[in-house]
Amino acid sequence: MSKKNTENQEIKDQTTTTDNVDTATSDTATSDNMTDEATAETDTVAEKATEEQIDWKDQYIRLQAEFDNFRKRTIREKMDLIQSGGSDVLKAILPILDDMQRATAASEKSDDINALREGERLVVQKFIDTLRQKKVVEIEALDCPFDENLHEAVARFAAGEEKKGKVIDVIERGYMLGDKVLRFAKVVVGE
Repeated sequence: MSKKNTENQEIKDQTTTTDNVDTATSDTATSDNMTDEATAETDTVAEKATEEQIDWKDQYIRLQAEFDNFRKRTIREKMDLIQSGGSDVLKAILPILDDMQRATAASEKSDDINALREGERLVVQKFIDTLRQKKVVEIEALDCPFDENLHEAVARFAAGEEKKGKVIDVIERGYMLGDKVLRFAKVVVGE
């Protein structure tokens, strides 16, 4: 039996050795698989990061191009507005010029002073109405307190206590476009 025990012992040792070799082989294979998986995962993460970087760069370039186009379009629109902005005012003034030319031609043929004055008054009124339509209004100045934001004092004149600090004469009328002063009223202020 001892021979049999020895043989059994040898078989067990061989089985154990084979098991150890199989375990070592499977451990090595598992380790290789884990390394391959980790490498594949790292490659996937790197690819995603590269794709994201490319996407961000593309978005940045597109945004920059869009902003540049916006800037150019805005400049072009401003230039068009500046060039054609005055055209509507000029179109509104042209009929008044026509009226003035007709009045001049009529004054050469007529001796009726009252009719000429009435024609002149109508042309001036039409011009004032056209300016009002374009939001241009005259600055009220006569007998108003002097306001340096609206008036330009060209002279001071002794006018008594009740006229002190007030506009007593308007040399040149002033005009406003909305809230903006187009031309200050040139006035004489009482002292």
